[in-house]
Amino acid sequence: MRPYSLLTLLALVLLAQPAIAVVPGTGTRMESFGDDFEDVEWKFVHNFPKSSKEIDERVRNPTGYSMNGKWGEGLKRGQPDIIERVPTPPGGLAGSKGALMMRSLVTGQPGRTSWKMQQDDLIIKSGNMGHLPVSMTPNAVVRVYMPPFEQWENATGSSFGIRASVIAEGPSRDKPRRGLFSRRRRSRGTEIETYYPGFFIQFNSETDRRYEEDSAVMIIRGDSYGRDFNGPMITQTGWWTFGMSFTPDGRVHYYASPGVDDLTAEDHIGTHRPQGVKVLKFKTVFFNVVNRDNGRDWSTQWIVDDPQLFVIRGLQQARRSSNYYRR
Repeated sequence: MRPYSLLTLLALVLLAQPAIAVVPGTGTRMESFGDDFEDVEWKFVHNFPKSSKEIDERVRNPTGYSMNGKWGEGLKRGQPDIIERVPTPPGGLAGSKGALMMRSLVTGQPGRTSWKMQQDDLIIKSGNMGHLPVSMTPNAVVRVYMPPFEQWENATGSSFGIRASVIAEGPSRDKPRRGLFSRRRRSRGTEIETYYPGFFIQFNSETDRRYEEDSAVMIIRGDSYGRDFNGPMITQTGWWTFGMSFTPDGRVHYYASPGVDDLTAEDHIGTHRPQGVKVLKFKTVFFNVVNRDNGRDWSTQWIVDDPQLFVIRGLQQARRSSNYYRR
């Protein structure tokens, strides 16, 4: 049997170490990030037609933005058709009077129906925060309101996304591409690229013969081998809390729980290096609204409240927290 080199043995030992997981909502809140929607004058300026760079390489300026400067249209796919402040649905965060509703009809290329699943993006602007290194353990939390199943778009497939934009390092590929949403540079067999880990909420319609009744499931994108994997089944609609944390070992930790209570270690769903890459920096959070883009069926109406971002300024602070543990 061929002996392992010292470096190989060291790598195996490091890979065998348990991942350091931090429950989202831990540390110091970044006050400049996110929104509570309590301003009754909250408004989004759409500037239609929206961008559809992913489909036709068109960025249609000027792009959409919120009047408070905290939200912007996604250039890759455009913003949802309806973005407005609404009264907080029952059971929301204590004291909350307003939340954000998103809904879309035309999710593909403006003026053209694709007759397949397409999505729009609404992005939280990070302002002057910059890109946060994972040495600060950035972690994000948001509350999401899921309407009763009979009010969802009646089609099996993804309906909503809760995702992050991160800078990560992975193996270089044969054909590096450069673009607004995917900038790569090669260095000693690796490349730096933007990745988008997070949750998709998939609806399973009772009109689909595979399912006996309406239901939903979380799809996590993705695991260490680049595969999407199933999270918990969603049998309870209403408010849910979602969170992701990004730790110095380059991993992403996914959490979700029904209700609006703070997340705990018991709400952990999975830990991975998404698509096998090592996360280096956190950029922001964004939401996807998805429908069939058939020109007649609106997407499900999605409502979010109080997206927040936290950082931990040092490992000792994390260890002192009850939200620090090993997986």
